[in-house]
Amino acid sequence: MDPQGQTTSLQRLQNVEKRIVRVLELAGAVMDEMANPSGPRKELVNNHCTEFMQLVKDIQMTLREEIKSACEYRPFEKCDYVPRISNEICCKKLEYVIAQLDEMKQTIEGYGDAA
Repeated sequence: MDPQGQTTSLQRLQNVEKRIVRVLELAGAVMDEMANPSGPRKELVNNHCTEFMQLVKDIQMTLREEIKSACEYRPFEKCDYVPRISNEICCKKLEYVIAQLDEMKQTIEGYGDAA
């Protein structure tokens, strides 16, 4: 976790990856224990299986939250492209109107000077 107590989506997914590795390690340890010639140690197998199941639940919960979060993500929600383009278009229209008004002013002044 970072200093603010929050983690990014990428950090949470990296933690899931670490948990998946641990789950595989636990599964391998149980397989080794089951293959033990003197027989599996029940307490060790139970501990590994309990940790395995807890990690699987944690992984499922985190992935569900990440999928839900990804579905709620709106990449263009804060995009200001449309307002910026509208603003630029309005500026161009104003420049055109000002140019037309300047031409009209010159034409009027031209008639005033001719009279």
